[in-house]
Amino acid sequence: MPVRSADAPVLVLGRRTPLARGGTLLDGVPVHRLLAPVLRAVLADAGLDPASLADVVVGNAVGAGGNLARLAALEAGLPLSVPGLTVDRQCGSGLDAVVLACRLAQAGAGRAFLAGGAESISTAPLRGRRREDGAVEFYHRARFAPEHLGDPDMGEAAETVAREHGIGRERQDAYALRSHRRALAAAEEGRFADELVPVAGPRGEVRADNGPRRTLSAGLLARFPPVFEAGGTVTAGTSCGDADGAAAVLVTDAGSARELDVAHGLAFRGAATVGVDPARLGLGAAVAARQLLAEQGVAVQELAAVEFNEAFAGQVLACTDLLGLDEEVLNAEGGALALGHAYGASGAVSVVRLLARSRALPPGSPVLAMISSAGGIGTAALFENVAL
Repeated sequence: MPVRSADAPVLVLGRRTPLARGGTLLDGVPVHRLLAPVLRAVLADAGLDPASLADVVVGNAVGAGGNLARLAALEAGLPLSVPGLTVDRQCGSGLDAVVLACRLAQAGAGRAFLAGGAESISTAPLRGRRREDGAVEFYHRARFAPEHLGDPDMGEAAETVAREHGIGRERQDAYALRSHRRALAAAEEGRFADELVPVAGPRGEVRADNGPRRTLSAGLLARFPPVFEAGGTVTAGTSCGDADGAAAVLVTDAGSARELDVAHGLAFRGAATVGVDPARLGLGAAVAARQLLAEQGVAVQELAAVEFNEAFAGQVLACTDLLGLDEEVLNAEGGALALGHAYGASGAVSVVRLLARSRALPPGSPVLAMISSAGGIGTAALFENVAL
């Protein structure tokens, strides 16, 4: 395994909002007001002078445009001197924002960055295009690939991946149930407590995720019908739910990290982003991870913790098989099948979860975050647990 550079950027003090199913507890909270309390919480945890921030880098997928990072920074009360940069790589946006902040720190562009992602599915604007007659035609989503390549909906692509990789219905149901049970156990044992930032919603303060279902069982999952393809294997139970939420981490250089009152962090080892067939977009994360691990000289068996956004159980299992990844290190405290998928925030949520999980790991342990995105894109980022 290549030796980590002593001046590698370090991630410390990750925080996130509770993840709430779209249209429920956070349905009246605009996206910048989801993110602002998270930014404030990370800075408060660090005891860092906000004026020392070089930038705020934020991922977002279905917002109204503009510059969410700048808007949220100002909403959070950061100094006017701190700019903001918003990244759109669809579902990969949050992870790519963290990677970009690491690259900026690596290049000497600043000593401290806030990086993460935010999404409010509930308040996302309607999208419309103007027809030749001047009337507005509303549409559900943007096009991610040209017609000659095919541009299937996410569920159709998930069916293709599950079918081609032999991921059957029973295995998908079992994985989905595992995600819910692990998330419920983690919540009951207080393992999310230190990372959660309460958010004022329209019906009161939201302090916990509301996606995990205590009543879910193997028998109930078996009764769910296929939703994307007649005779298919992908059901609502093995597909993630849309969620509102935000997450952020502090990215610093190694010297600044040691000055903070924190015991550990994640040193940035490297990242890879690749393109794959848009009709098999769910495989992007595995292809990116395989490339990254080869470049870094890390065997998949060495990974101590992996966070992978669970858009669909079949997609996760196909990627797990392709990599030869031990499912026990994957999403050990549940994933998006239980917690929900907050699009542009989900990659950043994965990084916050890695930070939390790595506290129990020995220094030097390699950990991985990865995500697949619409249009056939995968991003993977490798970190190393370090004592500070």
